[in-house]
Amino acid sequence: MPDGQFEVLAEAAHAGDRLDRFLAAAIGTLSRSRVKALIEAGHVSRGGAPATDPSETVRAGMRYRVAPPPAVDATPQPQAMPLTILFEDRHLIVLDKPAGLVVHPAPGNQDGTLVNALLAHAGEELTGIGGERRPGIVHRLDKDTSGVMVVAKTDLAHQALSTAFATRDLERAYLALAWGVPSRPAGEVDAPIGRHPTDRKRMAVVTRGGKPALTRFATERAWGTGCALLRCRLATGRTHQIRVHLSQIGHPLVGDPVYLRRIPAAARILPATARDALLAFPRQALHAESLGFRHPATGELLRFAAPLPPDMRGLLTLLDGNPP
Repeated sequence: MPDGQFEVLAEAAHAGDRLDRFLAAAIGTLSRSRVKALIEAGHVSRGGAPATDPSETVRAGMRYRVAPPPAVDATPQPQAMPLTILFEDRHLIVLDKPAGLVVHPAPGNQDGTLVNALLAHAGEELTGIGGERRPGIVHRLDKDTSGVMVVAKTDLAHQALSTAFATRDLERAYLALAWGVPSRPAGEVDAPIGRHPTDRKRMAVVTRGGKPALTRFATERAWGTGCALLRCRLATGRTHQIRVHLSQIGHPLVGDPVYLRRIPAAARILPATARDALLAFPRQALHAESLGFRHPATGELLRFAAPLPPDMRGLLTLLDGNPP
């Protein structure tokens, strides 16, 4: 059997099954939608004859062959860069993304991205997502947010993980260093998020046209009333959700270049050394601390965590040494 092709013998138990569903389950690395597309494109045969109807019923004793065309190279080019890999198998990669790394090529960031690095790292192990040899980005962290990310290596993993993120069938926790201290030790912000009405580069809590968004938070540590380290859990996954919601309740993130519009009043409470360091912090102080999800192939519940990066740890150390 040539590399990348699959041959499947249907047994009596499979008789009557829908063809695309049967082949996807038997192969295990291609999603049903990908198998359906291959059938319709003429890349599946039944007993040597073309099988072009994804809904046809499976015949017991019939031998089916799936011959996907070679995956074409993605437009982004491989670029070797150091990566902190937390877990990897043939289905997925879990990594600790550093702050400052853009996830996907875009205008202004055509190379030097996480996708470029993953193309170099995984290479031929990428079996093709939608027929293109590329890593499957199922969620993104902002350029200047650090922490745990999962990336699919196969079409099946990409579809399963995308569904898990869409239905929130997973666990995510972030650590955020925010100005001021919430009045309650724990709470939630339930407010829809959409594009800012006058600044299209920003998101905002909106009264119409937004998408539901829910963020739960708890105060882990506080330094007087000057700032607090919050653990945030997402019940939804909107763009800039934590940054928008915390700003909305009066506790914007330290260093946030978009949602921190003026020097917070809480800054006056802190000693000059700590205050100056927080005001000079060059990025939003947000870290994706942990991620838990079910493995797309085995169903095993996996959990991963990444420690605070050195720049955020340095702020906490400075605050501890300069209490209000």
